[in-house]
Amino acid sequence: MTEVVQSVPLSNLHRMSYRYSDDHYEYRHVVLPREMAKYIPKSHLMSEEEWRQLGVQQSQGWIHYMIHEPEPHILLFRRPLPPKQ
Repeated sequence: MTEVVQSVPLSNLHRMSYRYSDDHYEYRHVVLPREMAKYIPKSHLMSEEEWRQLGVQQSQGWIHYMIHEPEPHILLFRRPLPPKQ
């Protein structure tokens, strides 16, 4: 059974990285307090609804794309870059 966390703004409890990019994606990571790791699923990448329930607030389009096993409290996000004109 999955434990549900009430959605709580984490503005003072997390750190959000600057955005960085390659030729295809824009990236950022969010560092949650270590004690939040127990609420992060180990079996799958989180949907937007799941990471928002943890209190992560960012614009739409960000995808949780990787689990960094040594530091599961650090969430890794990316989104496609807009097409170049």
